[in-house]
Amino acid sequence: MSRGGELDALERQLEARDPDVRLMLQIRDDVPGAFEAMVARYQDRLVGVLFHIVGNQDEAEDLSQDVFLRVYKARKGYRPKAKFSTWLFTIANNLAMNHARTKGRNPSRPMGGAGDESRAESPALAVPGREKTASTQMRQVELSEVVREAMGSLNEDQKMAVLLNKFEEMSYAEIAQVMNRSPAAVKSLLARARNELRERLEPYLQLDDSVPRPRAEGR
Repeated sequence: MSRGGELDALERQLEARDPDVRLMLQIRDDVPGAFEAMVARYQDRLVGVLFHIVGNQDEAEDLSQDVFLRVYKARKGYRPKAKFSTWLFTIANNLAMNHARTKGRNPSRPMGGAGDESRAESPALAVPGREKTASTQMRQVELSEVVREAMGSLNEDQKMAVLLNKFEEMSYAEIAQVMNRSPAAVKSLLARARNELRERLEPYLQLDDSVPRPRAEGR
């Protein structure tokens, strides 16, 4: 089979397996409403991940709009070579890392941390409670802040790997595609991140056995 034939076969396989690839192909073909459907499907997910990388709700929303703009501009040349979410989060990762580097050179506002008052409550690290009592809700808020502070201790690469693995449920191979690393490097990155999170969260979790503990093993 020729190289072109192999690409056509891969595109057909991905289109059959991944409804988001089919949606992106509709965007490529300018099907009315397709782009709006993709934005509605991914906006909250993108903002949730980017929020934990840049530490600011407004900047996360701005970056998500940049991601969608790049997707739209690239639509005519789109040829699926992986799951759509992998391609989308590759764009998001590149923008987030560029933003982090620029922020590090010229930090007009803090990159995350407990003192960033501009941050809104993010659903990505919310912890479900067994009851809806006032004390339980306060406990959830307290735990969410502890988890946010622990996540803030990680570098941007570690944060992205953890967020993609836990909240987007990506495998090592998929994260490796997004971050342009080998699966072995991603596995090592996640192991270091989990060890650091476990070390920071263990004293708090020992006080309340009802709190879900960080997952020890990845996919």
